[in-house]
Amino acid sequence: MLLFVLAAVAVIVAVRWVAAHTGLPAAALLPLIGIAYALLPGPNIELDPDLVLMVVLPPLLYSAALDSSLLDIRRNLRIVVSLSVLLVLLTGILVGIGFHLFVAGATLAAGIAVGAAIAPPDPVAALAVGRRVNLPPKMVTIIQGEGLLNDATALTMLSVAVAAAVGGEFSFPGAVAKFLLAAIGGIAVGAAVAWLVRLARPLTTDPLMSNAISLATPFVAYLLGEELHVSGVLAVVIAGLIVGHQTPQLGSGAARLQTSAVWRLVDFLLEGFVFLLIGQQLPEVVKGLRQYETSTIVIAVAVSVGVVLLLRPAWLVLTQSLPRSLHTRLGGVSEQDDPDEPGSSARQIARADRNAQRLSPREVTALSWSGTRGVISLAAIFTLPLTTHSGAPFPDRDLLLFCTFVVVLVTLVGQGLTFAPLVRRLGLRANETDQARVRNEARSAAVEAALARLDEVAAEDPDSAVAVNTTRTQLLARLARYRGRLDLLEQSESSEIPTSPEYETALQVRRTAIDAQREELVRWRDSGRLPDEELRVLERELDHEELLLPKRTSS
Repeated sequence: MLLFVLAAVAVIVAVRWVAAHTGLPAAALLPLIGIAYALLPGPNIELDPDLVLMVVLPPLLYSAALDSSLLDIRRNLRIVVSLSVLLVLLTGILVGIGFHLFVAGATLAAGIAVGAAIAPPDPVAALAVGRRVNLPPKMVTIIQGEGLLNDATALTMLSVAVAAAVGGEFSFPGAVAKFLLAAIGGIAVGAAVAWLVRLARPLTTDPLMSNAISLATPFVAYLLGEELHVSGVLAVVIAGLIVGHQTPQLGSGAARLQTSAVWRLVDFLLEGFVFLLIGQQLPEVVKGLRQYETSTIVIAVAVSVGVVLLLRPAWLVLTQSLPRSLHTRLGGVSEQDDPDEPGSSARQIARADRNAQRLSPREVTALSWSGTRGVISLAAIFTLPLTTHSGAPFPDRDLLLFCTFVVVLVTLVGQGLTFAPLVRRLGLRANETDQARVRNEARSAAVEAALARLDEVAAEDPDSAVAVNTTRTQLLARLARYRGRLDLLEQSESSEIPTSPEYETALQVRRTAIDAQREELVRWRDSGRLPDEELRVLERELDHEELLLPKRTSS
């Protein structure tokens, strides 16, 4: 097992290197490698659905929620709910109806079960590609929000379908009540866990303690939600969104830096193992297909893949083509309302902001191709019981496993490999100039606030004049640099950040100076004049200074 884990880490690192140098998404390459390994003789790892749902899913969802924007998701809540709740439900129902009508011997409940499993997209592949091609922030927010919320919808729907399939009595009002209870309860549990984290943060000034609390939070939220028979997945998401929103106000900078680094490592390893694990399930999902006729398998796969690929664009086009009057009733702004008028209310301005979130045809096209499925679909379908209450085999379980695997493979590899070329062809790129302008305006405002606070300090404590003047000089130099960047950005008519030879030269000089200091410290250590412990302290200071420099010299 240890050798297998080490080999998997080596494969993940190698694929990440290939992805970085070729532009191909690692999320699409790793399943193919997993399939190739599964076809070789030797031991294989079978997917344990409980392990995925209890150990892998909570930290991945929590980390994604920490990196998401609660305000942006709320601003795009209508389209996010449309995709993560309504579309997931409709996908499950249509797949179930398709199985019932066209797949020989399939029941409606079994069809809805596989529909619920394949309904929720896994945004990891789409987001990895989207960030590489600089997808606009609104698109990233929608994909993130959809991926965070759709798992709870799908898993609740799956439990209802399985209960009906194994022989339990099905009640539509009861199913709706169960769904609402799971959702409301999950939101309440997530908010409660976030509140507890907020209470604990001021007591944990040590970065290691803060990091330990952060790593434990998703598991606490999930287990508490499941123990109370509500949506543990939704509890994790809500806790992550609230904690991520409050993080800038809580804890120390050192704790935030360390926590961010740890979560990046967790994401990197867990996502890599998950995508390798997907490919290795091939022997398990095909071993039970001998009992089915080829035509039955083809029809079942066609129904599953067809609904997944065709319904999403149809739904996006339909919801974005609603009449203006209906959009107004749903919270948009009518043509008679002008938010720029002096008498406009805050509610009208908010409505105008929501209305501005309507998607363009290019955005609809890109979102239609971003619905990659992942390990959650496989973990969900593997939770199907082997038998019903009567002791009979669960209807078409092996066929449902195979259909789910094919959907995951088609979307993860097919859409994952073609998403970047599609986005480039559509010309969907974030306006880098606007992003840089906002950053530098915020930096300038922050420095001006600091200068104003220094004036207050000087007035309250005359003895601090020397320290205040020194700090003010440094801040004024920084403010002049930010305003110079703003002037350059204001003059630019391109969506790409304009280059500034002086700014790039200054950054290069600062990096050269840091490198020289680091080399000198190492020479002191090697000559025996500086203990290793002291070297690490001084090196950490230089690392933080280097971290402040922008990765792109023109940003």
